[in-house]
Amino acid sequence: QEHLVESGGGSVQPGGTLRLSCAASGFTLDYYAIGWFRQAPGKEREGVSCISTSGDNTNYADSVKGRFTISRDNAKNTVYLQMDSLKPEDTAVYYCAAAWTAVQTMCVMTPDYYGFDYWGEGTLVTVSS
Repeated sequence: QEHLVESGGGSVQPGGTLRLSCAASGFTLDYYAIGWFRQAPGKEREGVSCISTSGDNTNYADSVKGRFTISRDNAKNTVYLQMDSLKPEDTAVYYCAAAWTAVQTMCVMTPDYYGFDYWGEGTLVTVSS
């Protein structure tokens, strides 16, 4: 069965670090652009970061720029989101989504983009002292 699985969430203090993983099962991520999204309680889902199939093109929300780093290891069929200097406002459920594309530079972090083929079920990140 084809699906995405996020992992690596947890509870950390402000200033802490987490690394989220988005692993594909049943298909290869080589031709999929990946987006990371988050949804805090009572708020709409928002884009956090994205990465193209080649890994050469990335983008970040202003709120995480300089603190989060997205990367991919196609050999491991996994995309990562390194989160440093975490803040309480980063608390949310984090999701990854995959969009098949022949455009190597495509990088989409719009939650309502119609082209996402797979969504994970999310992993909870809590930043609190």
